Amino acid sequence: MSYLLAYITASDLNEAEKIGQALVQNKLVACVNIFSGMQSMYMWKGSLEKSQETVIIAKTTEKLRDRVLEKVQNIHSYECPCIIFIPVMGGNPDFLQWITHETGS
Repeated sequence: MSYLLAYITASDLNEAEKIGQALVQNKLVACVNIFSGMQSMYMWKGSLEKSQETVIIAKTTEKLRDRVLEKVQNIHSYECPCIIFIPVMGGNPDFLQWITHETGS
């Protein structure tokens, strides 16, 4: 079984909670961690932008990657949301098994 962390940014805590709840309730991820108050700086359409954002880190499996991506894109308010996947190279076997169990993978 291959595991992933999904790194997602959201406009604020409310949007992050909405996304996280949808992912967990639909068993696309085992859990999410939400960090509010992140300062972001990026180029968008030729201009330097600065904004406060909220980060979501979700634990899931490779098998569910495309479904997670689709669900977040359908909910997210951004035109081009940050949704990236980071491979998990190992970890507590009991925790990884819990991810498998909670996602039905």
